Amino acid sequence: MDIKEALQIADQLVSSQTGEHLDDLQKAVIQGVLQKQNYKEIAKSCKRSESRIRNVAYQLWKLLSEQLQEDINKHNFRPTLERLQLTSAPIIIQNNNKQNNNHNFNFGSQDLLSINHTIKNAKKKSQFPNHDLTLAPKIIDFYDRETELTTLSNWIFNQNTSLISVLGLFGIGKTTLVKRFVDLNLQQFEVIIWKTLKFPKSFELLLDNLLKVCQQEPKENTDNKIRQLLDIIIEKKCLIILDDVQNIFSAGEFSGQYKSEYQDYQNFFNLMTEVKHQSHFILISQEQCSAMNYLDEELYPIKCLKLSGIENIDILKNTSLKDKENWLKLVTLYEGNTIYLQDIAGLIKDIYDGSVSEFLAEDNLIITTKMQSHFRQLFNRLSSPEKELILKLSQFENAVTREQLRQDLELSSTDFINSLQSLQKRYLVNKSLNEDKVVFHLSSVFKEYVRNFC
Repeated sequence: MDIKEALQIADQLVSSQTGEHLDDLQKAVIQGVLQKQNYKEIAKSCKRSESRIRNVAYQLWKLLSEQLQEDINKHNFRPTLERLQLTSAPIIIQNNNKQNNNHNFNFGSQDLLSINHTIKNAKKKSQFPNHDLTLAPKIIDFYDRETELTTLSNWIFNQNTSLISVLGLFGIGKTTLVKRFVDLNLQQFEVIIWKTLKFPKSFELLLDNLLKVCQQEPKENTDNKIRQLLDIIIEKKCLIILDDVQNIFSAGEFSGQYKSEYQDYQNFFNLMTEVKHQSHFILISQEQCSAMNYLDEELYPIKCLKLSGIENIDILKNTSLKDKENWLKLVTLYEGNTIYLQDIAGLIKDIYDGSVSEFLAEDNLIITTKMQSHFRQLFNRLSSPEKELILKLSQFENAVTREQLRQDLELSSTDFINSLQSLQKRYLVNKSLNEDKVVFHLSSVFKEYVRNFC
Protein backbone atom coordinates (compact mmCIF):
# COMPACT_ATOMS: atom_id res chain seq x y z
CA MET A 1 0.00 0.00 0.00
CA ASP A 2 1.35 3.41 -0.93
CA ILE A 3 0.78 6.70 0.90
CA LYS A 4 -1.80 7.94 -1.60
CA GLU A 5 -3.98 4.86 -1.10
CA ALA A 6 -3.65 5.13 2.68
CA LEU A 7 -4.69 8.79 2.63
CA GLN A 8 -7.70 7.99 0.46
CA ILE A 9 -8.91 5.23 2.78
CA ALA A 10 -8.31 7.30 5.91
CA ASP A 11 -10.05 10.30 4.36
CA GLN A 12 -13.14 8.25 3.57
CA LEU A 13 -13.24 6.80 7.09
CA VAL A 14 -12.84 10.20 8.76
CA SER A 15 -15.34 11.82 6.40
CA SER A 16 -17.89 9.12 7.15
CA GLN A 17 -17.44 9.73 10.87
CA THR A 18 -17.28 13.56 10.95
CA GLY A 19 -18.53 14.82 7.59
CA GLU A 20 -15.17 16.54 7.07
CA HIS A 21 -12.09 15.55 5.10
CA LEU A 22 -8.58 15.13 6.45
CA ASP A 23 -6.85 18.42 7.15
CA ASP A 24 -3.19 19.13 6.36
CA LEU A 25 -1.89 18.15 9.82
CA GLN A 26 -3.83 14.88 9.82
CA LYS A 27 -2.40 14.07 6.38
CA ALA A 28 1.09 14.93 7.66
CA VAL A 29 0.67 12.57 10.62
CA ILE A 30 -0.45 9.71 8.38
CA GLN A 31 2.35 10.30 5.89
CA GLY A 32 4.94 10.56 8.67
CA VAL A 33 3.73 7.39 10.41
CA LEU A 34 3.82 5.43 7.15
CA GLN A 35 7.37 6.67 6.62
CA LYS A 36 8.23 5.44 10.15
CA GLN A 37 8.83 8.91 11.55
CA ASN A 38 8.23 9.66 15.22
CA TYR A 39 6.05 12.57 16.34
CA LYS A 40 9.07 14.79 16.96
CA GLU A 41 10.25 14.31 13.37
CA ILE A 42 6.76 14.92 12.01
CA ALA A 43 6.46 18.10 14.08
CA LYS A 44 9.79 19.36 12.74
CA SER A 45 8.79 18.77 9.11
CA CYS A 46 5.45 20.58 9.70
CA LYS A 47 7.02 23.38 11.72
CA ARG A 48 4.59 22.69 14.57
CA SER A 49 5.15 21.82 18.23
CA GLU A 50 5.48 18.15 19.11
CA SER A 51 2.58 18.43 21.59
CA ARG A 52 0.36 19.79 18.80
CA ILE A 53 1.23 16.86 16.53
CA ARG A 54 0.65 14.38 19.35
CA ASN A 55 -2.78 15.85 20.01
CA VAL A 56 -3.72 15.75 16.31
CA ALA A 57 -2.53 12.14 16.12
CA TYR A 58 -4.47 11.17 19.25
CA GLN A 59 -7.69 12.65 17.88
CA LEU A 60 -7.11 10.99 14.50
CA TRP A 61 -6.52 7.53 15.98
CA LYS A 62 -9.58 8.05 18.16
CA LEU A 63 -11.77 8.86 15.14
CA LEU A 64 -10.49 5.85 13.22
CA SER A 65 -10.94 3.60 16.26
CA GLU A 66 -14.55 4.70 16.65
CA GLN A 67 -15.28 4.21 12.95
CA LEU A 68 -13.69 0.75 12.74
CA GLN A 69 -14.67 -0.27 16.30
CA GLU A 70 -11.16 -1.40 17.20
CA ASP A 71 -8.14 0.30 18.68
CA ILE A 72 -6.07 2.11 16.04
CA ASN A 73 -2.65 3.62 16.77
CA LYS A 74 0.52 4.54 14.94
CA HIS A 75 1.89 1.01 15.36
CA ASN A 76 -1.04 -0.88 13.82
CA PHE A 77 -2.31 1.78 11.38
CA ARG A 78 -0.63 0.37 8.23
CA PRO A 79 -1.52 -3.31 8.86
CA THR A 80 -5.11 -2.30 9.63
CA LEU A 81 -5.47 -0.48 6.29
CA GLU A 82 -3.84 -3.39 4.48
CA ARG A 83 -6.36 -5.71 6.11
CA LEU A 84 -9.17 -3.45 4.86
CA GLN A 85 -7.85 -3.88 1.33
CA LEU A 86 -7.99 -7.64 1.67
CA THR A 87 -11.35 -7.91 3.46
CA SER A 88 -13.32 -5.47 1.31
CA ALA A 89 -14.42 -6.11 -2.26
CA PRO A 90 -12.18 -4.28 -4.72
CA ILE A 91 -13.73 -1.45 -6.68
CA ILE A 92 -12.71 -1.46 -10.32
CA ILE A 93 -12.46 1.94 -12.01
CA GLN A 94 -13.32 1.87 -15.69
CA ASN A 95 -11.06 3.83 -18.04
CA ASN A 96 -11.93 3.89 -21.77
CA ASN A 97 -13.98 0.69 -21.27
CA LYS A 98 -10.91 -1.11 -19.91
CA GLN A 99 -10.25 -2.24 -16.37
CA ASN A 100 -7.71 -0.19 -14.47
CA ASN A 101 -5.78 -2.47 -12.18
CA ASN A 102 -4.39 0.44 -10.14
CA HIS A 103 -7.40 0.51 -7.83
CA ASN A 104 -8.42 3.64 -5.97
CA PHE A 105 -10.22 2.69 -2.75
CA ASN A 106 -12.82 5.42 -2.83
CA PHE A 107 -15.29 3.84 -0.40
CA GLY A 108 -18.93 4.85 -0.31
CA SER A 109 -21.25 4.42 2.67
CA GLN A 110 -22.25 0.88 1.68
CA ASP A 111 -18.60 -0.11 1.32
CA LEU A 112 -17.82 1.25 4.80
CA LEU A 113 -20.74 -0.72 6.23
CA SER A 114 -19.35 -3.82 4.55
CA ILE A 115 -15.87 -3.15 5.96
CA ASN A 116 -17.23 -2.58 9.47
CA HIS A 117 -19.29 -5.78 9.26
CA THR A 118 -16.22 -7.74 8.15
CA ILE A 119 -14.10 -6.32 10.96
CA LYS A 120 -16.78 -6.99 13.58
CA ASN A 121 -17.01 -10.61 12.49
CA ALA A 122 -13.22 -10.96 12.45
CA LYS A 123 -13.00 -9.49 15.95
CA LYS A 124 -15.65 -11.89 17.26
CA LYS A 125 -13.68 -14.83 15.91
CA SER A 126 -10.35 -13.58 17.23
CA GLN A 127 -11.44 -12.42 20.69
CA PHE A 128 -9.88 -14.44 23.46
CA PRO A 129 -12.29 -15.79 26.06
CA ASN A 130 -9.78 -15.21 28.86
CA HIS A 131 -9.86 -11.41 28.91
CA ASP A 132 -11.34 -9.95 32.11
CA LEU A 133 -11.29 -6.14 32.04
CA THR A 134 -14.51 -5.56 33.94
CA LEU A 135 -12.65 -3.65 36.70
CA ALA A 136 -10.47 -1.65 34.30
CA PRO A 137 -11.39 2.03 33.83
CA LYS A 138 -12.60 3.47 30.56
CA ILE A 139 -10.09 5.92 29.11
CA ILE A 140 -11.61 9.19 27.93
CA ASP A 141 -8.53 11.39 27.44
CA PHE A 142 -4.88 10.48 27.12
CA TYR A 143 -2.06 13.04 27.08
CA ASP A 144 1.66 13.03 26.36
CA ARG A 145 2.60 9.55 27.53
CA GLU A 146 3.93 8.21 24.22
CA THR A 147 7.43 7.80 25.68
CA GLU A 148 6.10 5.80 28.63
CA LEU A 149 3.96 3.64 26.32
CA THR A 150 7.03 2.90 24.23
CA THR A 151 8.95 2.01 27.38
CA LEU A 152 6.27 -0.44 28.52
CA SER A 153 6.12 -2.02 25.07
CA ASN A 154 9.89 -2.41 24.97
CA TRP A 155 10.06 -3.97 28.44
CA ILE A 156 7.28 -6.45 27.69
CA PHE A 157 7.73 -7.36 24.04
CA ASN A 158 11.49 -6.95 23.61
CA GLN A 159 12.98 -7.56 27.06
CA ASN A 160 10.36 -10.03 28.32
CA THR A 161 10.17 -8.30 31.70
CA SER A 162 8.10 -10.40 34.12
CA LEU A 163 7.29 -7.85 36.82
CA ILE A 164 6.74 -4.13 36.23
CA SER A 165 5.75 -1.50 38.78
CA VAL A 166 4.10 1.70 37.56
CA LEU A 167 4.58 4.17 40.38
CA GLY A 168 3.71 7.72 41.37
CA LEU A 169 1.41 9.95 43.38
CA PHE A 170 -2.36 9.71 43.32
CA GLY A 171 -3.79 11.39 40.19
CA ILE A 172 -0.54 11.35 38.23
CA GLY A 173 -1.94 9.01 35.51
CA LYS A 174 -0.64 5.53 36.41
CA THR A 175 -3.89 3.65 35.82
CA THR A 176 -4.66 5.63 32.65
CA LEU A 177 -1.24 4.79 31.18
CA VAL A 178 -1.55 1.07 31.84
CA LYS A 179 -5.12 0.91 30.53
CA ARG A 180 -4.02 2.72 27.36
CA PHE A 181 -1.26 0.13 26.91
CA VAL A 182 -3.79 -2.67 27.36
CA ASP A 183 -6.23 -1.12 24.87
CA LEU A 184 -3.49 -0.89 22.26
CA ASN A 185 -2.29 -4.47 22.76
CA LEU A 186 -5.39 -6.58 23.38
CA GLN A 187 -4.53 -9.04 20.64
CA GLN A 188 -1.01 -9.63 21.92
CA PHE A 189 -2.05 -11.69 24.96
CA GLU A 190 -4.06 -14.87 25.35
CA VAL A 191 -5.02 -13.91 28.89
CA ILE A 192 -5.54 -10.37 30.23
CA ILE A 193 -6.84 -9.89 33.77
CA TRP A 194 -7.28 -6.56 35.55
CA LYS A 195 -7.86 -6.62 39.31
CA THR A 196 -7.96 -3.80 41.84
CA LEU A 197 -6.74 -4.03 45.42
CA LYS A 198 -8.66 -0.95 46.49
CA PHE A 199 -10.47 -3.26 48.89
CA PRO A 200 -7.92 -6.09 48.96
CA LYS A 201 -8.87 -9.72 49.25
CA SER A 202 -6.76 -12.49 50.67
CA PHE A 203 -4.13 -13.84 48.31
CA GLU A 204 -5.95 -17.18 48.09
CA LEU A 205 -9.18 -15.51 46.96
CA LEU A 206 -7.20 -13.62 44.32
CA LEU A 207 -5.75 -16.92 43.10
CA ASP A 208 -9.24 -18.42 42.89
CA ASN A 209 -10.40 -15.47 40.83
CA LEU A 210 -7.44 -15.59 38.43
CA LEU A 211 -7.89 -19.33 37.87
CA LYS A 212 -11.62 -19.02 37.20
CA VAL A 213 -11.00 -16.34 34.59
CA CYS A 214 -8.61 -18.82 32.96
CA GLN A 215 -11.43 -21.39 33.07
CA GLN A 216 -9.67 -23.52 35.66
CA GLU A 217 -11.33 -25.00 38.71
CA PRO A 218 -9.14 -24.00 41.71
CA LYS A 219 -7.59 -26.93 43.57
CA GLU A 220 -7.77 -27.40 47.32
CA ASN A 221 -4.73 -25.66 48.84
CA THR A 222 -2.69 -22.57 48.05
CA ASP A 223 0.39 -24.45 46.84
CA ASN A 224 -1.63 -26.40 44.29
CA LYS A 225 -3.39 -23.24 43.11
CA ILE A 226 -0.03 -21.53 42.58
CA ARG A 227 1.13 -24.54 40.54
CA GLN A 228 -2.04 -24.25 38.46
CA LEU A 229 -1.37 -20.59 37.78
CA LEU A 230 2.30 -21.26 37.01
CA ASP A 231 1.27 -23.81 34.38
CA ILE A 232 -0.96 -21.19 32.76
CA ILE A 233 1.61 -18.38 32.66
CA ILE A 234 4.24 -20.78 31.31
CA GLU A 235 1.96 -22.17 28.60
CA LYS A 236 0.19 -18.94 27.63
CA LYS A 237 1.21 -15.32 27.18
CA CYS A 238 -0.67 -13.58 29.99
CA LEU A 239 -0.90 -10.01 31.20
CA ILE A 240 -2.11 -9.59 34.79
CA ILE A 241 -2.59 -6.09 36.22
CA LEU A 242 -3.05 -5.34 39.92
CA ASP A 243 -4.11 -1.76 40.66
CA ASP A 244 -3.94 0.10 44.02
CA VAL A 245 -1.26 -2.25 45.36
CA GLN A 246 -0.40 0.24 48.12
CA ASN A 247 -3.49 -0.96 49.99
CA ILE A 248 -1.80 -4.23 50.99
CA PHE A 249 0.97 -2.26 52.72
CA SER A 250 0.91 -1.27 56.38
CA ALA A 251 0.15 2.25 57.59
CA GLY A 252 2.42 3.74 60.25
CA GLU A 253 5.52 1.94 58.91
CA PHE A 254 8.12 2.66 56.26
CA SER A 255 6.88 2.31 52.68
CA GLY A 256 6.24 -1.05 51.04
CA GLN A 257 5.87 -3.07 54.24
CA TYR A 258 3.21 -5.73 53.78
CA LYS A 259 0.36 -6.19 56.24
CA SER A 260 0.69 -9.58 57.89
CA GLU A 261 -2.47 -10.93 56.23
CA TYR A 262 -1.09 -10.06 52.79
CA GLN A 263 2.42 -11.46 53.18
CA ASP A 264 1.68 -14.14 50.58
CA TYR A 265 1.48 -11.41 47.93
CA GLN A 266 5.15 -10.60 48.53
CA ASN A 267 6.15 -14.25 48.22
CA PHE A 268 4.14 -14.55 45.01
CA PHE A 269 5.66 -11.43 43.42
CA ASN A 270 9.15 -12.73 44.23
CA LEU A 271 8.26 -16.11 42.72
CA MET A 272 7.12 -14.48 39.48
CA THR A 273 10.62 -13.05 38.99
CA GLU A 274 12.36 -16.33 39.77
CA VAL A 275 10.38 -18.76 37.59
CA LYS A 276 10.92 -18.71 33.84
CA HIS A 277 7.65 -18.03 32.01
CA GLN A 278 6.28 -15.94 29.10
CA SER A 279 3.81 -13.77 31.03
CA HIS A 280 3.84 -10.33 32.63
CA PHE A 281 2.56 -8.72 35.83
CA ILE A 282 2.03 -4.98 36.17
CA LEU A 283 1.67 -3.54 39.68
CA ILE A 284 0.17 -0.05 39.91
CA SER A 285 0.98 1.59 43.22
CA GLN A 286 1.65 4.80 45.14
CA GLU A 287 4.43 2.99 47.00
CA GLN A 288 7.24 0.81 45.73
CA CYS A 289 7.04 -2.78 46.98
CA SER A 290 10.05 -4.67 48.26
CA ALA A 291 9.92 -7.14 45.34
CA MET A 292 11.33 -4.32 43.17
CA ASN A 293 14.46 -3.90 45.33
CA TYR A 294 17.32 -5.75 43.67
CA LEU A 295 20.99 -4.79 43.59
CA ASP A 296 21.23 -5.40 39.85
CA GLU A 297 18.03 -5.07 37.80
CA GLU A 298 19.89 -6.41 34.76
CA LEU A 299 19.98 -9.83 36.44
CA TYR A 300 16.26 -9.90 37.24
CA PRO A 301 13.20 -9.48 34.96
CA ILE A 302 11.87 -6.44 36.85
CA LYS A 303 11.41 -2.77 36.00
CA CYS A 304 10.02 0.34 37.72
CA LEU A 305 8.33 3.10 35.72
CA LYS A 306 8.02 6.24 37.85
CA LEU A 307 5.58 8.85 36.57
CA SER A 308 5.75 12.60 37.08
CA GLY A 309 3.19 15.23 36.13
CA ILE A 310 2.26 16.28 32.60
CA GLU A 311 2.97 19.84 31.47
CA ASN A 312 0.27 19.97 28.81
CA ILE A 313 -2.57 22.49 28.74
CA ASP A 314 -4.80 19.95 27.00
CA ILE A 315 -5.51 18.60 30.48
CA LEU A 316 -7.76 21.64 30.90
CA LYS A 317 -9.37 21.66 27.46
CA ASN A 318 -12.78 20.38 28.64
CA THR A 319 -12.99 22.52 31.78
CA SER A 320 -14.50 25.69 30.22
CA LEU A 321 -11.84 27.82 31.93
CA LYS A 322 -10.95 31.24 30.52
CA ASP A 323 -7.57 32.90 29.85
CA LYS A 324 -6.00 30.03 27.94
CA GLU A 325 -2.70 31.91 27.85
CA ASN A 326 -2.42 31.27 31.60
CA TRP A 327 -3.33 27.60 31.57
CA LEU A 328 0.28 26.41 31.52
CA LYS A 329 1.01 28.42 34.69
CA LEU A 330 -1.90 26.70 36.40
CA VAL A 331 -0.78 23.26 35.19
CA THR A 332 2.75 23.91 36.46
CA LEU A 333 1.50 25.25 39.80
CA TYR A 334 -0.36 22.01 40.44
CA GLU A 335 2.49 19.84 39.14
CA GLY A 336 0.63 18.46 36.12
CA ASN A 337 -1.51 16.25 38.35
CA THR A 338 -4.82 15.62 36.58
CA ILE A 339 -6.82 15.05 39.78
CA TYR A 340 -5.54 18.26 41.41
CA LEU A 341 -6.28 20.20 38.22
CA GLN A 342 -9.79 18.82 37.81
CA ASP A 343 -10.53 19.81 41.40
CA ILE A 344 -9.00 23.29 41.16
CA ALA A 345 -10.75 23.91 37.81
CA GLY A 346 -14.08 23.34 39.54
CA LEU A 347 -13.11 25.83 42.25
CA ILE A 348 -12.07 28.44 39.68
CA LYS A 349 -15.40 28.11 37.88
CA ASP A 350 -17.37 28.39 41.13
CA ILE A 351 -15.46 31.26 42.73
CA TYR A 352 -13.73 33.13 39.87
CA ASP A 353 -16.29 32.58 37.10
CA GLY A 354 -13.70 30.48 35.27
CA SER A 355 -11.04 33.21 35.17
CA VAL A 356 -7.62 31.61 35.55
CA SER A 357 -5.87 34.99 35.61
CA GLU A 358 -7.96 36.15 38.59
CA PHE A 359 -7.19 32.95 40.45
CA LEU A 360 -3.46 33.24 39.76
CA ALA A 361 -3.54 36.90 40.85
CA GLU A 362 -4.30 35.68 44.39
CA ASP A 363 -0.73 34.33 44.39
CA ASN A 364 -1.72 31.47 46.67
CA LEU A 365 -1.56 27.74 46.19
CA ILE A 366 -5.05 26.75 47.28
CA ILE A 367 -5.55 23.29 48.79
CA THR A 368 -9.16 22.25 48.18
CA THR A 369 -11.14 20.17 50.65
CA LYS A 370 -10.82 17.14 48.36
CA MET A 371 -7.04 17.54 48.27
CA GLN A 372 -6.98 17.94 52.05
CA SER A 373 -8.83 14.65 52.47
CA HIS A 374 -6.40 12.82 50.19
CA PHE A 375 -3.29 14.35 51.77
CA ARG A 376 -4.63 13.57 55.25
CA GLN A 377 -4.80 9.90 54.27
CA LEU A 378 -1.26 10.08 52.89
CA PHE A 379 0.10 11.76 56.01
CA ASN A 380 -1.62 9.27 58.32
CA ARG A 381 0.05 6.38 56.47
CA LEU A 382 3.52 7.69 57.35
CA SER A 383 5.65 6.29 60.15
CA SER A 384 6.45 8.60 63.07
CA PRO A 385 10.03 9.30 61.86
CA GLU A 386 8.70 10.12 58.38
CA LYS A 387 6.18 12.60 59.82
CA GLU A 388 8.92 14.31 61.79
CA LEU A 389 11.10 14.55 58.70
CA ILE A 390 8.21 15.88 56.57
CA LEU A 391 7.43 18.61 59.10
CA LYS A 392 11.08 19.64 59.13
CA LEU A 393 11.40 19.63 55.35
CA SER A 394 8.25 21.73 54.95
CA GLN A 395 9.98 24.60 56.77
CA PHE A 396 12.43 25.14 53.91
CA GLU A 397 11.52 27.26 50.90
CA ASN A 398 14.13 25.65 48.66
CA ALA A 399 15.68 22.22 48.28
CA VAL A 400 18.20 21.34 51.01
CA THR A 401 21.13 18.99 51.43
CA ARG A 402 21.02 15.97 53.66
CA GLU A 403 23.24 17.72 56.21
CA GLN A 404 20.98 20.79 56.35
CA LEU A 405 17.91 18.65 56.79
CA ARG A 406 19.45 16.58 59.57
CA GLN A 407 20.20 19.58 61.78
CA ASP A 408 18.01 19.83 64.90
CA LEU A 409 16.20 16.60 64.10
CA GLU A 410 15.89 14.23 67.04
CA LEU A 411 16.14 11.11 64.91
CA SER A 412 18.70 8.36 65.01
CA SER A 413 20.89 7.97 61.94
CA THR A 414 19.01 4.80 61.02
CA ASP A 415 15.56 6.41 61.30
CA PHE A 416 16.70 9.48 59.42
CA ILE A 417 18.15 7.58 56.46
CA ASN A 418 15.29 5.06 56.31
CA SER A 419 12.71 7.86 56.48
CA LEU A 420 14.37 9.79 53.68
CA GLN A 421 14.45 6.69 51.48
CA SER A 422 10.89 5.72 52.35
CA LEU A 423 9.49 9.18 51.53
CA GLN A 424 11.15 9.01 48.12
CA LYS A 425 9.48 5.63 47.53
CA ARG A 426 6.16 7.30 48.35
CA TYR A 427 6.96 10.09 45.83
CA LEU A 428 6.48 12.79 48.46
CA VAL A 429 10.16 13.76 48.57
CA ASN A 430 12.14 14.39 45.39
CA LYS A 431 15.90 14.25 44.95
CA SER A 432 17.90 16.37 42.51
CA LEU A 433 21.38 17.79 41.91
CA ASN A 434 22.26 21.40 42.65
CA GLU A 435 25.83 22.47 41.94
CA ASP A 436 27.02 18.86 42.25
CA LYS A 437 25.27 18.44 45.60
CA VAL A 438 22.35 16.10 46.22
CA VAL A 439 19.37 18.07 47.52
CA PHE A 440 15.87 17.10 48.65
CA HIS A 441 12.54 18.88 48.49
CA LEU A 442 8.86 18.20 49.07
CA SER A 443 6.18 18.17 46.42
CA SER A 444 5.08 21.82 46.45
CA VAL A 445 1.36 21.03 46.74
CA PHE A 446 1.93 18.56 49.57
CA LYS A 447 4.26 21.06 51.27
CA GLU A 448 1.46 23.63 51.28
CA TYR A 449 -0.86 21.10 52.90
CA VAL A 450 1.70 20.19 55.58
CA ARG A 451 2.36 23.84 56.42
CA ASN A 452 -1.32 24.67 56.81
CA PHE A 453 -2.90 21.53 58.18
CA CYS A 454 -0.22 19.55 60.03
